[in-house]
Amino acid sequence: MATIHLCRTAYVGFVLAHLEQERGEKIDIGKVVENCLFHDFGEARAIDLDYVSQKYSKTDELKAIQDAVRDLSFGKRIIAAFQETEERTTKEGIIAKDADQIELLCSLKEVIDNGNQQAKEWIPSLLKRLKTPSAQELAKVIVETNSNDWWFQNKEDEYWVSGGKKRK
Repeated sequence: MATIHLCRTAYVGFVLAHLEQERGEKIDIGKVVENCLFHDFGEARAIDLDYVSQKYSKTDELKAIQDAVRDLSFGKRIIAAFQETEERTTKEGIIAKDADQIELLCSLKEVIDNGNQQAKEWIPSLLKRLKTPSAQELAKVIVETNSNDWWFQNKEDEYWVSGGKKRK
């Protein structure tokens, strides 16, 4: 699951960075993607606490990352990527954190559309965490769109009707 989350977060970060650039913001897109890739790096050693557990327990993800990368010549870059996202100290870090939340929203939307209506309760607080206009707009579209449409929107398209084979 973590691999899917990181990959989708990086894709979303790439898109959000471009959308923010189109709004006139100066954004280092590569840095956003890098931040997305390393935003949960510490969880590999320090555990991924759910939101309820985070209210009562703390892990030291930064220390876990520092220990993991101490012998790497580029370790400081990984630490910086994590810190920028965690602390939202740069535009790139803010976008990466928004990408993390948008990926969670996509996951929640898929669960909702598969029948778990309790997941809807997570969405209002998640939407309040989004900082960039692009993420806020994208979130509205995600909430309003059936997740099945992301893959299978035109069910009458000849490609789908023929079972994925092109007809002659």
